[in-house]
Amino acid sequence: MPQTVLLAEDDRAIRHALERALTLEGYQVTAVADGVEALAQAHRNPPDVLVLDVMMPGIDGLQVCRVLRAEGDRTPILMLTALVETADRIAGLDAGADDYVVKPFDVEEVFARLRALLRRTSAVPVPGGGAEGPVREAQVPSDRQVEAAGLRMDLQARRAWRGERELELTRTEFELLELLARNAGIVLDHSTIYDRIWGYDFGPGSKNLAVYVGYLRRKLDEPGAPQLIHTVRGVGYVLRED
Repeated sequence: MPQTVLLAEDDRAIRHALERALTLEGYQVTAVADGVEALAQAHRNPPDVLVLDVMMPGIDGLQVCRVLRAEGDRTPILMLTALVETADRIAGLDAGADDYVVKPFDVEEVFARLRALLRRTSAVPVPGGGAEGPVREAQVPSDRQVEAAGLRMDLQARRAWRGERELELTRTEFELLELLARNAGIVLDHSTIYDRIWGYDFGPGSKNLAVYVGYLRRKLDEPGAPQLIHTVRGVGYVLRED
């Protein structure tokens, strides 16, 4: 069975072009023009992944995302946004989105991000991803618990704590933290992190990783406590308790 995509985009030209491209790529696509219909379709026929435009009339993509997450729906969500400021991107992550693409976008980037999202949630082959897609370290944990630098992660329950405080993490944040925790004390370069988490290196101009690291730091850091995620300028990131 083909993977199903629910696409919500109010710009008719973009909606039709992306619907056609996704269909040719092998997805089964339901395309709607606003957030109200997106919610109705998501409730009626839950998709494998949602692609939501941020700025739509009435109920926008962020509101759709918040409603679904409040209902306990963990379906992967990719946001399409024309907003380029970091704060705007963080708003999407805060609403519960798993990833985002900035307009104007290359359709191949959309395909790559969808493949990465679907690999995290299903063992079923994804369109354009080969027979099974690459196996990433975070998908084959050797045990249920990971502990490092005062962090504890339950991989099966997908829960994480710093000390006694439980962290509220999105799927991508959890996988990024797991990767860093499994390699605590080791500097991971940008390309390695992109490959392990997204399955695709979006190049030196991408701010995607920096946004996620910044948002993860906001959830991890505590007043008076050591910072856990450190930037190694020009290389990447490392998890350690200094």
